Amino acid sequence: MKRAGLLAAVLLVLGCSEGGARPVAPVCEAACREDIAVRGVRETLKLVFNLALQGKPVGAHDETLACPLGGTARVFGTATSNAEQGSTFVTLAYELTDCAYSQQDDEPEEAYAIVTTGVFEQEGTLAVQPSSTTALRIESTAVSVRGTVYDPAVPYEASACALRLVQNGSLLSGTLCERPVGLDL
Repeated sequence: MKRAGLLAAVLLVLGCSEGGARPVAPVCEAACREDIAVRGVRETLKLVFNLALQGKPVGAHDETLACPLGGTARVFGTATSNAEQGSTFVTLAYELTDCAYSQQDDEPEEAYAIVTTGVFEQEGTLAVQPSSTTALRIESTAVSVRGTVYDPAVPYEASACALRLVQNGSLLSGTLCERPVGLDL
């Protein structure tokens, strides 16, 4: 009788761990949370660029828009392009005020729901085609980010921090609040 009960318990545990059960994600320590927050900030800037400037003529720009999930964004400066290279060359500033953006993903370290405030300088090359590589410098003297990062969601907050990033291809590295960050977009 004991064997049958033990066998039933083992089968129940095994049955519950297969199929629809979601694997437990590893713990996301401080460095993990900061990398995800930086991913969110970079992807927020990319979204603002695409919503404000994508498809517009090259040259000087000054556009203000509502962020899709709340807050506002202003992007201004110059953007020129070389269609043969598939590159856009930018010298832009972004002013984000409580600009909300979120991303859900199967990868826990790519999920976030953040609100960003700060002024960012962005300079370099945005690649549109494989024949060109993105090479950007992004800086802010005081960025604030709050919300959640990771899946399952973990609270995150950084206030009035310096941000210095360099993007080379899909690699993004630098510092946030003088702590090192780095990830592959």
